[in-house]
Amino acid sequence: MLAIETSCDETSVAVVRDGKHILANVVSSQIEVHRRFGGVVPEIASRKHVEIITLMIEQAVEESGISLNDIDAVAVTQGPGLVGALLVGIVAAKALAMALDVPLIGTHHIAGHIYANRLMQELTYPCMALVASGGHTELVLMEGEGKFRVIGQTRDDAVGEAYDKVARSLHLPYPGGPHIDRLAAEAVEAVPLPRAWLEADSFDFSFSGLKSAVLAVINQAKMKGQELDERALARGFQESVVEVLVEKAIRAVRQYGAKQLLLCGGVAANRGLREELADRCAKEGIELLVPPLRLCTDNAAMIGAAAHLKWERGQFTPLDMKAEPSFSLEAWSV
Repeated sequence: MLAIETSCDETSVAVVRDGKHILANVVSSQIEVHRRFGGVVPEIASRKHVEIITLMIEQAVEESGISLNDIDAVAVTQGPGLVGALLVGIVAAKALAMALDVPLIGTHHIAGHIYANRLMQELTYPCMALVASGGHTELVLMEGEGKFRVIGQTRDDAVGEAYDKVARSLHLPYPGGPHIDRLAAEAVEAVPLPRAWLEADSFDFSFSGLKSAVLAVINQAKMKGQELDERALARGFQESVVEVLVEKAIRAVRQYGAKQLLLCGGVAANRGLREELADRCAKEGIELLVPPLRLCTDNAAMIGAAAHLKWERGQFTPLDMKAEPSFSLEAWSV
C-alpha cells in the first residue's frame, strides 16, 4: 500500500506491506519555513505540499524497491487537519489511484497515530490509547481491532498547543515542545503550578488554565524586576502536564480493563512524559507501547498501518471523497 500524509506541516509518503512492514517512509518537514512565524501558516503549508508531493511519491517508490504496478491500494489522510493541506494529499492520492486502477482508502489521522504502535508490536484488545499531539489530546478505548471510542478529550488547548504557547511566552523557538522538555530536564527545582483534574470521574483534559498560570508567573517576575528561572518554570509546567496525562491514562486503563496502554502522537516524543509513563506502568504492571521517535510525529507509514484495517474488510473510499478537517475518529471505525 502506498500511503500519503499531508494533514499539517509534514509531507510524507510511505510504502507499507501487510499493514506492518515499512518498505519506505520518507518525510519532508516544514519546521524551518514556519519557525519565523511562531507556528504553522496554513496557506504556506499547502503551497509547500504542492511543491514537493510528486517528488516524495517518486522517492518513496524508489526506496521501497518496488514499482508502481506492485501497489494494491492508495491510502491518504482524509482528516482531521488543515483543509488546504489535506486537499493536496487527497488530490495526489486520487490521481494515483485512478492511474493505477486500484482502491482509494481515506484514513483518519489519529487512527494512524494509534496504529503506528502496530508497526512495532501486535496490539492486544481491549487497549487504551493516550493521544497527545499538537492538535489533539484524547483517551481512546479500543475494544476490538479498528473500533474506537473516545472516552476523554481536551476541552480547550491540546497539550502540544499548550507547549507551543508557553514556549512562545518564554521566547523559545517553534516548535516549543522539545525546548520546554530540554529546559525541564536541566532544572534543579520546579515552580509550583496547578493541576486541572476537572470532575472527579472525568477523563477530559484542560490546559488553558495552566497556560494562564505560567503567564502569571512570568508577568509577576517582570513587575517585581526579578530574574525568571526559565528552567524551573519549564519543569513546573511539564510536571503539571505529565502528572495529569499519566494519572488519567492509568485510571482509564484500570476502569476499562485494558490490556495495553498505547502512547501516540507528536508529544509522545517528550522525554519527561515517556519516562514517567514507563515508570508508572512498570509499577502498575501495565504493558506500555510507545512508538520510536521517527513514528511519533506525522508520517505516512502510520497512515498505511491504519488503512490496512479498511483494506482487510474491503472498505474502500469513493473518488468523490472530500477533505474532513473535523473528521470523527469514532465514525471512521471499521
